[in-house]
Amino acid sequence: YVGQEKARPLTGLTNMANALDWSRPPRHMIGTGFWYMHTDQFRQDGYSTDYLQSPLGTGELKGVHTADVVARSTRMGWMPFYPQFPENSLDLADKAEAAVARGEAKDNADYVAQRLNSGDLEFSVEDVDNPVNWPRTLMLWRSNLFGSSAKGESYFLKHLVGSMDNVQGADHEESIPREVTWYQEALQNQLDPRVPSAFHMTSTTRLAELISPTQPGTK
Repeated sequence: YVGQEKARPLTGLTNMANALDWSRPPRHMIGTGFWYMHTDQFRQDGYSTDYLQSPLGTGELKGVHTADVVARSTRMGWMPFYPQFPENSLDLADKAEAAVARGEAKDNADYVAQRLNSGDLEFSVEDVDNPVNWPRTLMLWRSNLFGSSAKGESYFLKHLVGSMDNVQGADHEESIPREVTWYQEALQNQLDPRVPSAFHMTSTTRLAELISPTQPGTK
């Protein structure tokens, strides 16, 4: 059952979730990094990458916050982060094509690179708590994220859903990110809407705004 639980939903969800009808292969990011940033778990993380750097290294990781490492990996192209930019990617592509047509950029990638270098455009991960960079829609296919598989469930409830939570710790202001914008007050309730596709009454469906039933005959 455990194998079917994980693999069977993937079969149907893969094409939709990864927009495979648009382009292949998709660029995935690690789920751990996505939730770590978007559930604001980094705000209570006092861990430093000092413990990870090699004694033979040049000190690039000395005193660096984990959130800063996630931001660096995005800027350097090692790993994507979603959302990618504060602007809608489709609108950004339209602007890039218009700039290419005017002769202001060689291609779409050059247009984006120019704006990043000038500071006119930044990666969403660098200002992840800004409402324009929040994930807005969460679709779950037969999985109980809230109450089962979420690692750090209370952070999910507080920062993603905005419901009652059991977060007991305080923000670790002694060690805050330097490359990710820090807000004194963490914002809450990012998701709108939450849409699970399920046929069990779980913690996730109880917290949902819309439910797509999957069992034949379910009403």
